Amino acid sequence: SASAFPSQKPKSELVRTSLRLLTSSAYRLQSECKKTLPVETCPTTDIQLVTQQVIQCAYDIAKAAKQLVTITTKENNN
Repeated sequence: SASAFPSQKPKSELVRTSLRLLTSSAYRLQSECKKTLPVETCPTTDIQLVTQQVIQCAYDIAKAAKQLVTITTKENNN
């Protein structure tokens, strides 16, 4: 999240919230994807559930990215 705004702390609470969602979703996505690797997979791994979690993480990442684009576009136009 820091690299998105390297020289300043985001002023807007909405920006901070979106960045938090983006970062946490990216970590969750990484962790869910690891569950599908042969080394991590155990017989009880529910691949369908993992797939649903990956889709949800990807959706959250897209949502957060859209929020950031919307917010920064509005701020730049002011």
